[in-house]
Amino acid sequence: MPSTSLRQSVLTAARHVVVKMGTQLLSKDQGGIDQAYLNDVARQVAELRRRHVQTTLVVSGAVGEGCAELRIDRKPKDVADLQAVAAIGQPRLMVHIHQAFARVKLTTAQLLLTRGDFDDRIRFLNIRNCVSHLHRYDCVPIINENDTVAVEELEALRVGENDLLAAMICNALRADALILLTVVEGLQDDTGRCIDLVENVQHVMDMVRMKQTRLGKGGMTAKLQAAGLVTGAGEIAVIAHGREKNVLPRLLDAERIGTVFAPAPHKLDSRSRWIGLTKRPAGTITVDDGAVHALLDRGKSLLASGITALTGQFDRGEVVAIRDDKGREIARGLSNYTTEELRLIKGKRSNQFEKILNRPAFAEVIHRDNLVIIDAD
Repeated sequence: MPSTSLRQSVLTAARHVVVKMGTQLLSKDQGGIDQAYLNDVARQVAELRRRHVQTTLVVSGAVGEGCAELRIDRKPKDVADLQAVAAIGQPRLMVHIHQAFARVKLTTAQLLLTRGDFDDRIRFLNIRNCVSHLHRYDCVPIINENDTVAVEELEALRVGENDLLAAMICNALRADALILLTVVEGLQDDTGRCIDLVENVQHVMDMVRMKQTRLGKGGMTAKLQAAGLVTGAGEIAVIAHGREKNVLPRLLDAERIGTVFAPAPHKLDSRSRWIGLTKRPAGTITVDDGAVHALLDRGKSLLASGITALTGQFDRGEVVAIRDDKGREIARGLSNYTTEELRLIKGKRSNQFEKILNRPAFAEVIHRDNLVIIDAD
């Protein structure tokens, strides 16, 4: 589908969008939040609200605001110092946001999240329920990574990039579009021209120029990964320059601004998004070519006879990644067996399981109903 048709058919019909804005976009050149710009963002969100479009914002800037308060030029490297700076900056950031939205008579609410909130199925659902009810109260949800606990040394809690946080929020809410606002026009080709439409995120990953700002953690790689999570679930994603005049209403009017990422043809339900695109796998299962064909082309469940190798330690019911013999991840699913049990039955037929395990056993390692194909290319 051409970019113009895609924009007109999807963006103009959007009724809930997730918008991410990074530290560099929100900051003045000399440091600190650009209140005038934030005021303009609030005005644009109010315009979307008048169109009956719900907007959930994902913002960065707590560490940057903490640095500005303390008059520090760069982020601290020490973990405790970084946590402290984030704690100082977070209320300052929300004061700026509250003031901006109060000008347009909109109430804001804050959610601080970590990676673990998305790994847990119940908390994943609670995030969706909370945001949905905030919109019912006519509030604008403001979401940020909880930098006071989510630092590099606490890897189990980190999302890693607010771009990815925004993508997971978009999938949790089943929002119609993810809009990543940044300080460039969109994804650029080798000549520096903005690419209008990307039909497959993986095909453009090698075009990324790895750049990091003084205070921001984001880069185009994270934005492409975020776009891939959302389009893989069947929704549209856009990368656009956040300082483009009236960018949000114009995007939803289908103007050709930024780079559009085409959605997969089939939308995933909430459970499949959590299994296939949100929860981190506890381990991996490597399968042979016959199993790959059965999963991708015939829509079958995963059987033990096609398993060649295992990594990690996982229990029954945990999410595991399925890879082919070249290391390509093709699917994720909920395992019916522990790692130790799979080591005993891998390569075997299901009629042997009960004797090997000395108990009644499932015929499938991962039933098709609990399996999500994530890369069929």
